[in-house]
Amino acid sequence: MIKVLIVDDSAFMRMVLKDIIDKQPNMKVIGLARDGLEAIEKATNLKPDVITLDVEMPKLNGLEALKIIMKKSPTKVLMVSSLTSEGASITIESLENGAVDFIQKPAGSTSWTFRQVQDELIKKINESSDINIDTLKLMKSDKTKVRKPVKLLGDKILLVASSTGGPRSLDKVIPKLPGEINVPILVVQHMPAGFTKSLADRMNRISDLTVKEAEDGDVLQKNYVYVAPGNYHMGLKKINSGKIQIFLDSSEKINNVRPAADFTFDQAAEIFNSGCVGVILTGMGRDGAKGAFKIKHYGGKIIAESKETCVVYGMPKAVVEDGYADYILPNHKIAEKLIEVLEEK
Repeated sequence: MIKVLIVDDSAFMRMVLKDIIDKQPNMKVIGLARDGLEAIEKATNLKPDVITLDVEMPKLNGLEALKIIMKKSPTKVLMVSSLTSEGASITIESLENGAVDFIQKPAGSTSWTFRQVQDELIKKINESSDINIDTLKLMKSDKTKVRKPVKLLGDKILLVASSTGGPRSLDKVIPKLPGEINVPILVVQHMPAGFTKSLADRMNRISDLTVKEAEDGDVLQKNYVYVAPGNYHMGLKKINSGKIQIFLDSSEKINNVRPAADFTFDQAAEIFNSGCVGVILTGMGRDGAKGAFKIKHYGGKIIAESKETCVVYGMPKAVVEDGYADYILPNHKIAEKLIEVLEEK
């Protein structure tokens, strides 16, 4: 039985969430809290398996409560966020501070509208309960950056795929890279529309590289990181000038996700051939495995995040088991290896 603590400042939302969760045969709500301070107390006393934690609350918001919970009584936490610029920003920071994942509140958040995402809520509670809590405890942050410019031979591109737990692993990779890495970087993080912009903005603040949410028609530039916007596949095409342009695609989901890393990796491999370097970070499922095969087919290199730092060892595991990984490393060692690989002939 998965024991769940619900934290929300709305009595109505607490009731709706409790009703949805208690109807599941393998779940039970063991406590309700109306603010961050109460959340900390009940997390410590009740020891739930999973906490659903509202992002925007009085007294102590979800992020501040999360930081204390992860120090005092580490627990698997799902953030419940409304799509406001502040809510999205706090959610991204929460994921980098130990939250497993998040659920987006539908507009209005009435009982009927929230029930539209109840399947996602139940799925994520189930997935959260299986995660090893040790991977969520805050690891000592390594602030070391690679400062020297990267010397390249030929045109290259760096591709990164991530899902559950991705923002924290990205935080260990992108900000450590030099401002003069001299390649464009494409990031595909499974995340809904709106939240990917907050992810890009946060990485831009803490990186020497320029990080932005990709826009249709962007021309690839070196030392730029392009984050695929939620709900769009990110593709590449050559234009008349010989430059490479990003296009956004809203075709069917691939691997049940959009954006999908397989879509981006496949197109990049066709254009850059052996100049592709792919990185597969933490995440559920197999997205990125077919793309990794395509990169390897053209002679490119693949780095997979090792199990020890993955929140979910799914996407990297698929690549490793299929035999496509050239290197398997914890997230905090990936940036250094990337520089070596990019400088190879």
